[in-house]
Formats: sequence, C-alpha cells, structure tokens
Amino acid sequence: MKRPTKKKLTRREWTPADLRVLKKHSKDRTPVSRISKEMKRTAGSLRQKALVLGIGLGHQR
Repeated sequence: MKRPTKKKLTRREWTPADLRVLKKHSKDRTPVSRISKEMKRTAGSLRQKALVLGIGLGHQR
C-alpha cells in the first residue's frame, strides 16, 4: 500500500503590508478563521504573530 505524500511546509516572511492587514483585522475584531482564509496563513501562525506584536486577535478576548 502506498503512503500518502506529506505536503512540504514553506514559511513565508511577514511583510509590512501583512502586518498592517493583521492589525486592521485586530482592530475590527474579525474572527481568526476569516483572517486565516484571506491571508492564506494558519490560525496558529496568526495568533503567534499577534502575541509577538502584543495585539489581540479574534472577536473573543
């Protein structure tokens, strides 16, 4: 039986434009799932970056 191949993870750098978008969503209290789809990043990566920046993320804080 053939094993499924695992997708190779690639890390993308955070651009200044990405950070502006993340901060805008934080201010607007956009749900993390919607931000994740729009920015094509995982919810975990968004939450981690928000933690590093010291901003809240999601509608429940």
